[in-house]
Amino acid sequence: MIGGLLQRWREHRERKLLERFAIAEPLWQLTLAHYPFLARRDDADRAELRRLCSLFLASKEFHGARGLPVTDEMAVAIAAQACLPVLRLGLDWYDRFLVIVVHEGEVVATREVMDEDGVVQVYEEPVVGEAPGAGPMMLAWNEITPEASHRLEGMDPVYNVVIHEFAHIFTMDAPEGAEGLPPIADKALRARWQATMEAEWDWFCGQVDAGAPTLIDPYGESSLEEFYAVAVEAFFVAPRELLAEQPRLYRLFVEFFRQDPARG
Repeated sequence: MIGGLLQRWREHRERKLLERFAIAEPLWQLTLAHYPFLARRDDADRAELRRLCSLFLASKEFHGARGLPVTDEMAVAIAAQACLPVLRLGLDWYDRFLVIVVHEGEVVATREVMDEDGVVQVYEEPVVGEAPGAGPMMLAWNEITPEASHRLEGMDPVYNVVIHEFAHIFTMDAPEGAEGLPPIADKALRARWQATMEAEWDWFCGQVDAGAPTLIDPYGESSLEEFYAVAVEAFFVAPRELLAEQPRLYRLFVEFFRQDPARG
């Protein structure tokens, strides 16, 4: 009885949130027009994506850095791309953070790294996105704008900063030595994930080193974790191309994300 009451309460609360944070039809159609890889999904996927976007907007706070106004158009554009990886998995994956800080452009971040001799090196690094550790999600709007999306659509390699940073959330709790590994309960899938990712990364690095063009951003050569994130970009933005170029990697993502976007 208590379980039934709790379920009804949750359903009632969700209906209220969906009403309060409903995305107006003109704005939703504008978002699909601006980001064609979203528009290419079938009717059922687009309906579920729109539902998740409303719940995402209800659960997150958007803040513009240095007075940047975050418009409804900007918030929905970010939400739609962020929700694509969790279309079949649910928004619980994003519970670890509340705030999304949107900068107008890249940010120069100060980094510290300790070398093998114990000496701390300090350097500056330009950043266009950063997934949250203990802090907020950070995104640079000039890398997300519709103009940027159209400029990059169909490019080789694929580039999508929103999907990239949200992909990192899945692997933030990976144990040392298991970079790029989401928390997968199924032992067989977990073993298959690690073996496939390492083999596909090795092939990819060979292509990059040989100067061959790749669908996945060459930045993925820097680490297995970054290869995972840029590969997820390709999976959602250019699924047919990824299926053709690295089919084993594509099928692994189909199994984990429970989506087959190349069929859309």
